[in-house]
Amino acid sequence: MRIGIGLPNQVRDVHAPVISAWARHAEEAGFATLGTTGRFAYPGVMDTVALATAAGATTTIGLLSQVMLATTWPGALLAKEAASIDGVSGGRLTLGIGVGIREDDFVVPGHGLRDRGTRMDRDLATYRSMWAGEPVPGSLNPAVPAGGRQVPLLFGATSPAAYRRMASSSDGYIAGSVPAAMASGAFDAARAAWQEAGRPGRPRLVALNYFALGDPERGRANIADYYAATGEYQDLVVGNVHTDAASLRDSIRQFEALGADELILGPGTDDLDEVSRLADIVL
Repeated sequence: MRIGIGLPNQVRDVHAPVISAWARHAEEAGFATLGTTGRFAYPGVMDTVALATAAGATTTIGLLSQVMLATTWPGALLAKEAASIDGVSGGRLTLGIGVGIREDDFVVPGHGLRDRGTRMDRDLATYRSMWAGEPVPGSLNPAVPAGGRQVPLLFGATSPAAYRRMASSSDGYIAGSVPAAMASGAFDAARAAWQEAGRPGRPRLVALNYFALGDPERGRANIADYYAATGEYQDLVVGNVHTDAASLRDSIRQFEALGADELILGPGTDDLDEVSRLADIVL
């Protein structure tokens, strides 16, 4: 199982210049992937900006959005942004997407909570078309340079529609930031949907958890703040923040036993030393 680390772009009032240094440090430490968590109505760094910054600061580490609120964007715009990040990184991006649940994140007129599932289905076709080099609707020109690729897609969320989209239109599934025992059911549902769709092989399975090693109290507080509008899920996520080596290693063992392909550990603070603290335990 690969081990990745999240960028601190979702930490409230993050010191934005740390993003590039964090990315370089994570690559040097040997992490497999850099992940981003983000939303609009929150004082952090935008997912696409954080990913592009990480792409420019590194050369080999994978890049993953976990998950980007795809339906808050016009589909063609997100398709071009994703293709651009993938291009400048040399093909290192995996686009993890979901439909979103917080109304205040839907800031683009005409892209509200209503009908977001229908928009997602339509936008998926737009992504594929634009990444294949087809012209932008209403233009003779494609939106992305020749020589690009179909950016790998992963889906998050636990609704039947999300599993359906995952199985029919993506490369795999991202579980929520929950204990392995709870992620197990989501992974099983993803595998079942994959088989029902007649897909060969199996879906790529990515797990998410949080950590706060240098200042556990502040880390938990930051994570609680980010998930403040999510009800019981907030308690679940905050209660599962890893603050010591034993907890981290136990979580890794449990996710390995579930057959997860990768575990991304997201930071609770933007303290750059957290990269080394985590690497010393898990790598």
